[in-house]
Amino acid sequence: MSGLFEASVEIDRPVAEVFAYLADGRNDPEFSPRVQRITRTPDTPTAVGTVFRSTVKDAGMKTAREFRITALDAPARIRWTELSHNLVTAEGGYDLAELPGGRTRLRIFNTLTGHGFGRLLVGLALSAARKDAPDFGRRIKAAAEASQASQGPSSRPE
Repeated sequence: MSGLFEASVEIDRPVAEVFAYLADGRNDPEFSPRVQRITRTPDTPTAVGTVFRSTVKDAGMKTAREFRITALDAPARIRWTELSHNLVTAEGGYDLAELPGGRTRLRIFNTLTGHGFGRLLVGLALSAARKDAPDFGRRIKAAAEASQASQGPSSRPE
């Protein structure tokens, strides 16, 4: 069993800045409290094939997650797929669109898929993710607007 959750939000930053901020998955802990630690391999600017490894805490349990960037089309599209073998895995992305006044519309989405016993859990995971989706979008908005990366490409080393 699998299912989709998504959220959309408007961010008061230019699309190129929001794209750069989100493409660096090491920023995820700034808006996703479940992400406790994350690294990027190789430790070079994000590209197709880059892998992010994280430790996340869901429902009181820590799990290791590994995601590969499968598409990176600046400044409009980022896609990822989960490589780890967890009970519930995700595949998703960001769609970004330029808005008037130097603003950005962001759509985030993930398809969650249950594996083995995870087929019984995926409905609960989807329910929680869908319930949190609007707040998740607002957390991304706040983090992207407050980020040094959003102040310009030269203000933060990659």
